Amino acid sequence: MSVACGVECVLCLGCSRWAWKRLTYIGSYDSESWPLGDADDFEPVPRACRAILAIYEDDLSQPRSPPAGGYGMDHTAVSKHATYSHTKGQCPPYLIYTDVEHKEIILAIRGLNLAKESDYKVLLDNRLGMQMFDGGFVHRGLLKAATWLLNQEADTLRQLWLDRGPDYRLVIAGHSLGSGIAALMSIIVVNHRDRLGGIPRSHVRCYAIAPARCMSLNLAVKYADVIHSVVLQDDFLPRTATPLEYIFGSIFCFPCFLFLVCLRDTFIPEKRKLKDPRRLYAPGRMYHIVERKFCRCGRFPPEVRTAIPVEGRFEHIVLSCNTTSDHGILWIEREAQKALDRMRENAKVTTPPPLQKMERKQTFEKEHKDALERAVTLNVPHALPPAETPTDETSESTPVQSQKEGTSRSSSKSSGRTNWNELVEKLFDRDESGNLVLKKDASVAVQ
Repeated sequence: MSVACGVECVLCLGCSRWAWKRLTYIGSYDSESWPLGDADDFEPVPRACRAILAIYEDDLSQPRSPPAGGYGMDHTAVSKHATYSHTKGQCPPYLIYTDVEHKEIILAIRGLNLAKESDYKVLLDNRLGMQMFDGGFVHRGLLKAATWLLNQEADTLRQLWLDRGPDYRLVIAGHSLGSGIAALMSIIVVNHRDRLGGIPRSHVRCYAIAPARCMSLNLAVKYADVIHSVVLQDDFLPRTATPLEYIFGSIFCFPCFLFLVCLRDTFIPEKRKLKDPRRLYAPGRMYHIVERKFCRCGRFPPEVRTAIPVEGRFEHIVLSCNTTSDHGILWIEREAQKALDRMRENAKVTTPPPLQKMERKQTFEKEHKDALERAVTLNVPHALPPAETPTDETSESTPVQSQKEGTSRSSSKSSGRTNWNELVEKLFDRDESGNLVLKKDASVAVQ
């Protein structure tokens, strides 16, 4: 009897300890060791959020519910505003806009619409380990949507960049479901820059707002110089590796679902997660907006922390009443702007701006290289050594040369249009059964 009581006490203590750790875990713990973000690097994020919010408007010349301060967009500079009738269920609605003031060509993709069956079809088109791409695994439905979108708009984006000149950047932004499409679209664009007029890799940026876990860890680290993910405090979507279709299918019993996910992940060791090549992660460099603290009521002035994590890349579910509200694009835009204003107020410039920007760029490059080396050290499957990563811009042609080369290549094509499905297929071979199998050299960019 005494032995049974002892076992019960140990079990109760163990369960109580687990419950205490899980219930007291807050979102700020994920990034507590990360350095603070820089205002210049974070500055495009609120603009990207406002571009995504603009997709929800029927008429940008007479917006119905603009965010505080407005969209800051010239409706005459919108090249295309695609709705569900235009996309025909292949991807969510999107918008193409030219920001002359900041020299950006923006492609923004909206998030999941719970009332649209077509969005669920994109989510359901996936199974664990179903789709290999560029030396890793990705979400099949999101990859197909990204490829379809490029087939539709690559010519428009190329022409806009060639017309505006080499100083312009291509910004691809998305929220929730759209963030996964934007991230995978960015990978394809980076590997086929010649099809967009020879745009340099350094001129391509992706901002994944409330990102979906859409790619394996090696790809998430490899493209951290291009893809920037933004997470607000306790947001649930970047934190669970559970397939997206299960997450949104359980939206009416969400607390129970999160608790079961917490219970399951408790018994999965970190090493096992890292060595699973099929496990999907939130992409790229992470920007974490923190505004709540443990045992403190209300929201505090937000601060932004940033890093390229390899271990602990938002692996812990947060049992919080804010897990869904922190996923909303309207709230993310508001808090991102507050954080940016605070960073600008607290900035103390001690060096000339050009020198400061150069030093920051070198720090980012070193951090990216260190993250890749860490991935190799941890034996992350398919992780590339730093020497093979395409982060070095020295081998690229100058923007003017690339523009001329891209123009000549595009004009020499008899079809006059790039088939992005064929370019994606170059990364694969077919086996005897007709299934797609990754090529041995698929990790190298196909030019």
